[in-house]
Amino acid sequence: MPTDAVPSAPSQAAPPPAKAPPPSAPRRWRQLSLLGGLLSVDNSESSVLSVLFPALRAALGLPLAALGQLVAASKLVTVIAGPVWVALARRWPRKNVLAVCCGFWGVWTASMGLAQNFVQLLVLATVAAAGFAGGGPLVNGLVADLFDDASRGRAAGVLYGIAALGLGVAGPVLGLLADVENGWRYGFFASGAVQVLFGVLILAFLYEPGVGATESGNVGKAAAPRLTRAQLRGLLRNRTLLLICVQRLTTGQFILISFGVTFLVDERGFSNATASLVTPAVTIAYLLGTFLGGFLADRVHRRRPRAGRIAAMQTAIVTYAVLACVATQIDWGPLWVYAVLFSLLGAVQSVNPGINRPIVMSVVVPELRSTAFALMLSAEAAGWALSSLLVGHLGDAFGLQTAFLWLTVVLMLANGALVTLLYRPYARDAAALQAELTRRAAPGRTEHA
Repeated sequence: MPTDAVPSAPSQAAPPPAKAPPPSAPRRWRQLSLLGGLLSVDNSESSVLSVLFPALRAALGLPLAALGQLVAASKLVTVIAGPVWVALARRWPRKNVLAVCCGFWGVWTASMGLAQNFVQLLVLATVAAAGFAGGGPLVNGLVADLFDDASRGRAAGVLYGIAALGLGVAGPVLGLLADVENGWRYGFFASGAVQVLFGVLILAFLYEPGVGATESGNVGKAAAPRLTRAQLRGLLRNRTLLLICVQRLTTGQFILISFGVTFLVDERGFSNATASLVTPAVTIAYLLGTFLGGFLADRVHRRRPRAGRIAAMQTAIVTYAVLACVATQIDWGPLWVYAVLFSLLGAVQSVNPGINRPIVMSVVVPELRSTAFALMLSAEAAGWALSSLLVGHLGDAFGLQTAFLWLTVVLMLANGALVTLLYRPYARDAAALQAELTRRAAPGRTEHA
């Protein structure tokens, strides 16, 4: 029995699991499209910050370190807020919680456009991020309940590909606002409005498959309204989950997302509007990478179920470090070269969701997966916050090129070495989960949350 599969006392408050559509039903792909769009608009306020920061910086008289502080505050609040939304989703339907935290919460994004100084912007950005923190863990939990283990790589790839497509479309549009007076304000207004719209769409069209709907025997064990101490201890004893959390805490892959456009403006001399033109190319590459990466990850997993996903993740991380060195440490001149190099970086980075999400799904029992994703994404957010602060201050002191060398090249090589520790725990934890699910599905057994 896996260490995180800890039974808790029965609770009448836990809703009965709904019957899931059969694996061949097209509804799950429509649901995935809706969830991908939701993730896209959830990240749109950070896209406004990253694309329009040079214009925003000029309007409010901010230093480069201010971008790091904005990103860090938004990610640090995720560490606390993410688990809170997951806890609420154990008491109320997930679609209702998603509609609030990832949809109607967009009013706070719109309010960022009214900020008159850095303190106001920082506070509003932090409040907005506190709501969107619920999206990642809840959406990934729903994906695990819509798709079985053999197809979760493809599902995660499509999910994050759709999310990237939305951001890619928004990127050049936001870049046009850089030349408009107070254009960054309009960017926040538009982002918030779209988020509220998606809240309505989630309430109207999202289908709730039921916890554990795609597991063997459709065990469908509902989550209890409260996470017990025993369950939490079980999760914290899961070595695969803990190592994934450490890996996400120490990754430097998010730096180019937050600072890429500013890097091209400050270090390579492009205008804000011109630098933002790399966004469509990066988005197309990221989109293709998520789709292709998800399919390849599933294929590798079928051939090498004990180690295929881990090897794929390690290869992607090391490749990213090498490409980051080439893209950021050499002055290539024309923008199209940076568009190509940044696109390759985006493609390599984009394979990760199709690998690490299925890894977590395959070692954690269904009723605890959203909680596990909350832990993983909290660690990821903390790492993003720390790296953003470091880049901001190192960039002010030594330049963004030097900051990128240490955090996107050296740190990522160390991160790739860290993944070596995952091979043995993953094989053991995945086998333990399958044994537990088989036990639950045995004839005559009944399970209570």
